[in-house]
Amino acid sequence: MHHFAQLISALDQSNKTKDKINALTDFFEKASDEDKVWAIALFTHRRPKRQVNTKQLREWCQEKSGIPEWLFDESYHTVGDLAETIALLLPHPDKKSEISLSEWIKKLIALNGKEENEKKEEILEAWAKLDKIECFIFNKILTGGFRIGVSQNLMTQALSIHLDIDKSTVAHCLMGEWNPETISFEELLSSENSRKDISKPYPFFLAHPLEKEPQELGSPEDWQVEWKWDGIRGQLIKREDEVFVWSRGEELVNDKFPELISLGESLPNGTVLDGEILAFRDGQPLPFNLLQTRIGRKTVGKKLLNDAPISLLVYDLLEFDGEDLRKVSLQDRRKILEKLVQDNPHPNLEISSPIEGENWKDLIELREESRKHYAEGFMLKEKTSTYQVGRKKGGWWKWKIDPLTIDGVMIYAQKGHGRRADLYSDYTLAVWDGDALVPFAKAYSGLTDAEMKEVDAFVKKNTRERFGPVRTVTAELVFEIAFEGIQKSPRHKSGIALRFPRISRWRKDKPKEEANTLNNLKDLLNLYGG
Repeated sequence: MHHFAQLISALDQSNKTKDKINALTDFFEKASDEDKVWAIALFTHRRPKRQVNTKQLREWCQEKSGIPEWLFDESYHTVGDLAETIALLLPHPDKKSEISLSEWIKKLIALNGKEENEKKEEILEAWAKLDKIECFIFNKILTGGFRIGVSQNLMTQALSIHLDIDKSTVAHCLMGEWNPETISFEELLSSENSRKDISKPYPFFLAHPLEKEPQELGSPEDWQVEWKWDGIRGQLIKREDEVFVWSRGEELVNDKFPELISLGESLPNGTVLDGEILAFRDGQPLPFNLLQTRIGRKTVGKKLLNDAPISLLVYDLLEFDGEDLRKVSLQDRRKILEKLVQDNPHPNLEISSPIEGENWKDLIELREESRKHYAEGFMLKEKTSTYQVGRKKGGWWKWKIDPLTIDGVMIYAQKGHGRRADLYSDYTLAVWDGDALVPFAKAYSGLTDAEMKEVDAFVKKNTRERFGPVRTVTAELVFEIAFEGIQKSPRHKSGIALRFPRISRWRKDKPKEEANTLNNLKDLLNLYGG
């Protein structure tokens, strides 16, 4: 655990990409193969199953540290993270542990099926051996909340350096469904082993936001222009008569979308499609909120299948007849894709049609119609581009429309997590409904550090009521909230839910009386909502 704790400390101390890659590479050079596998698993969100609940951990920590419940609660509200709170409150360890990361995780897995008193004994013994940072990491793994600011791209680069193999090969090896309890480091990073796994998807190619004028890209004839669909990015795989549907988050979603299994069965073996999973009916995409009703469901009944029908809107072909096409140009992949779709029609298979425009001016005008198509703007893909790994600049761009905005009044505030644990950084905003303020959105990003500290000071001076970690504050501060979409929602008091709300600016120029109204939100709903 010592080496892994050193890695986490090093990652936390720098925001520089080079420093993070160096820290990861150093860890992979020093760690055992078992620890390497578990480190990769933790960074890719393959955590061991949780064996102890929060209530038990709180009680055991209070008992071990000798503090009352009210003081634990106050500490937790200040720190904002349960794992860190426990690590800070526990007494200093009276022993030193030489147990490795993988051995600690094996101990946690072995808690499965044990009685509560046995689990308590094991956890207290662990707490007595781990220093503060090791205890924090142990608790994060224990609670299932291990999230450290390391992208898979950084880890892939470090492994590429450590193993002296191509980064794209590493990225492909780490994709798909693999079990850190049973796989060795050698097997995990073996290209041959990857080829044997018929379920394994390819790493997704991601686009960069377009931050310049489209005219700077040259002639529009050199670019394939498509709608940027608002759905779930996914790959559909058909190999050896088996079908697999993967989300971009590397979740196998076969059970959620049985229509796509039927689609896959109709395709030839050795086919991998890249596209957008959308709610779709009568040749048209449907609002994202319908797709949301399918997300998180373990079983999908007949009513849901009828109310929220699903299609795969395909826009790329990564494998055909068992051959990896990623090195083939987009325009040539497109020709093969069009013939594949033509030869294998299916009611749940659509193809994303390129948008024609004689010049960028025409395309700029068409882009303003995005929301009518339940799209977020345009995708611009260079016709000669190959299919890359991760987010690469140049070949693909996402050219999104400007977000919708509304001005709201902050009425509640809550402390954040991590480095924001001692700041009120999570806000609930409201709009006017007559003389009353009705909450409509929560937002926790968009302010600078200096602005956040200023808001934090306001909250502490203007708290009216306390509900656990939440503070009711004097309604005074106005923020402009940007969001990508709007829809009806019976679960919200306003009757409206926003998609990806965030603070775009602090309206210090606007008094609370001039914030927007619920009717303003309803007008946006009528124009753009589903």
